[in-house]
Amino acid sequence: MDKIKQLILRLGIRSTYKGFLYLAYALTLCMQDESYLLSIYTRLYADVGKHYNVNRDNVEHCLRTVVSTCWDKEDRKFLIKISGYNMTQKPTNGEFIDILYHYLTLHEEISL
Repeated sequence: MDKIKQLILRLGIRSTYKGFLYLAYALTLCMQDESYLLSIYTRLYADVGKHYNVNRDNVEHCLRTVVSTCWDKEDRKFLIKISGYNMTQKPTNGEFIDILYHYLTLHEEISL
């Protein structure tokens, strides 16, 4: 999970946000089972919420906050770089998770 947390910090999202932990755990789950990407709200948020004893709406809200935090800072340039395309608007939570997931899996393969 250290690589995941380093990536999140690089995006300008500080560990003082609840969404930092939720995002790190969500990405950990996705790395273990890619099918989480197919049911973000119903399955991924529910399992993250269960882990942290909050409901999935709370998880969604906190993740929306960290996505906005990343987008509103200069660190957006790094997000655009790792996405592989020129983003002109803030990504949805699902798009954000997908971008980070694919970046992490690509870099995991490179380091092998």
